[in-house]
Amino acid sequence: MSKALVWLRRDLRLSDHTALARATQEHDSVAVCFVFDTVILEQLGNPNDRRLTFIYQSLMELKAELVKQGSDLILLQGDPTIEIPLLAKNLEVNAVYCNHDYEPYAKSRDSKVSKKLFDNKIEFKSFRDQVVFESKEILSGAGTPFKVFTPYKNAWLKELSKKRDRLLEQKVSMSKFAQASELKSVIQNITLESLGFKPQDLWIQAGENSARKLLTKFEPEMSNYAEARNFPALNNGTSHLSVHLRFGTISIRECMRASQLIKGTGSETWMSELIWREFYQMVLDQFPHVAEHKCFKPEYDRIQWPGTNDHFEAWCEGMTGFPIVDAAIREFNATGWMHNRLRMIVASFLTKDLLVDWRKGEAYFAQHLLDYDLASNSGGWQWSASVGCDAQPYFRIFNPESQAEKFDPDQKYIKKWIPELGSKKYPSPIVEHDVQRKLAIELFKR
Repeated sequence: MSKALVWLRRDLRLSDHTALARATQEHDSVAVCFVFDTVILEQLGNPNDRRLTFIYQSLMELKAELVKQGSDLILLQGDPTIEIPLLAKNLEVNAVYCNHDYEPYAKSRDSKVSKKLFDNKIEFKSFRDQVVFESKEILSGAGTPFKVFTPYKNAWLKELSKKRDRLLEQKVSMSKFAQASELKSVIQNITLESLGFKPQDLWIQAGENSARKLLTKFEPEMSNYAEARNFPALNNGTSHLSVHLRFGTISIRECMRASQLIKGTGSETWMSELIWREFYQMVLDQFPHVAEHKCFKPEYDRIQWPGTNDHFEAWCEGMTGFPIVDAAIREFNATGWMHNRLRMIVASFLTKDLLVDWRKGEAYFAQHLLDYDLASNSGGWQWSASVGCDAQPYFRIFNPESQAEKFDPDQKYIKKWIPELGSKKYPSPIVEHDVQRKLAIELFKR
């Protein structure tokens, strides 16, 4: 009887899952595990980190589904380079299956796991799953990775027209899951508290079922997406699926398939946003220096950002005197969520109005974003700061006041998060936009 172990990472679901599909096709008995990676957990250092609650709740839903199938979910805590080879040996599996992760730490970790498994005569099989096209699958005419989004997107769409099978569901054979009785010796009771974290209230429901409901709810709204996505006061203007895509509680293929079913600019715009996500994953994979807080364009590493710490702290607290910026930061601090239009506004404001190094904003987002993703966070911040791949030109600077007038004309969103607006409790603007705009342009010209 051949046995396999599937190691979940950023793919916390049981359906449309490449590694699970392949393992259940190729083996008689498939065990499923997740490792709370202490290397990562020790870096977090915040017991109230919301991401752990989202991950844990998603895993509990997954575990309940496996128990229903007569199996169970193996939860471990430790260094995966030790835990995975040990578990594979204890379960006497023939192979370990997982899906690719493009972050530098993950690539190094997987390489170590693969070597240890090989030494134990156990196969290590990893698959493309969190993107439709990866690494060097989409290249320029010169055979090099793209550095500009639009030609990348055009090449991506052209490739998809030839490889429609990339969007097909990766079907998992539920009958192949290992019996709970086979897993008894390795099942541990791990709680959030035992990991050193406290359960948090989330603005969104975790798990695969919630992800699917959100997509179903968004489908009839997709035709309006091109316009509606810019207005933060609209509850149904965006899909709210970013955190589910980040932790893989829904597959990118399912989202892409949904966008193909609805014709029009709305679904095309949403698909374009999903392709941006792939673009940033490709950039991280092919240009790993961006993971080290370095500018994609090395010459911009020489910028001496003159912004003050006082201004940075006012930005972090939502007390800059610019209502659209402050409302966005306050919602972010309270929930870990920020609307995409607002992400661009607050990032532009920090770097171009306050002249604070983009890395400080990137790190603040990394600490608090529920949907934090290294590739997208680095890509988005470098885009806004005009130092990255296909970035906003440095002389195009958002005016926070005109952005507010355009995208929150009735101040519905602003007033929700700044109830003291117009009173003495709310601060005056800490800088003059027109003055700072000129300083920012000079800074970049130098």
